[in-house]
Amino acid sequence: MSVSLYYTACRTAPLSGPESAAVTRIVAARHASFPYEDEEGLYVYEPRAAEPGTVLDGSTKMPFDPGRLLPVVAHVLDSVTELRRALPDAEWRVHLDDLDVEWDGARGYELPGMRDADLAAELSAAGPDAVAGAPGGRATLGP
Repeated sequence: MSVSLYYTACRTAPLSGPESAAVTRIVAARHASFPYEDEEGLYVYEPRAAEPGTVLDGSTKMPFDPGRLLPVVAHVLDSVTELRRALPDAEWRVHLDDLDVEWDGARGYELPGMRDADLAAELSAAGPDAVAGAPGGRATLGP
């Protein structure tokens, strides 16, 4: 079972030329700085496939390896934060499957613990086989 982060920006006016250029620059820069070649990063859908009123949308499948989860979440949410700041008058929805990720004007999009170095180290040490209830798993993710 996979978990994905979804991001959508809506407004009545389409992207202007400068806004489209800004989105293209942000997406290219964030792709270049993504920490893992073999994981899915920021993925913005083709504008032609969007629903009417949607000016930007995309999704990112989260990694199965717990040690990679926090760096990927942080990188993608930082990317979406940059995109939102480039399109401030759009109405945004960002969610991790059914969990809405709230906007904070100062910090942008964040999830609790996503920058916690101790949690990241614990998840990294657990390894890719450490899922809740898995035999031999050293860490349990969840409540």
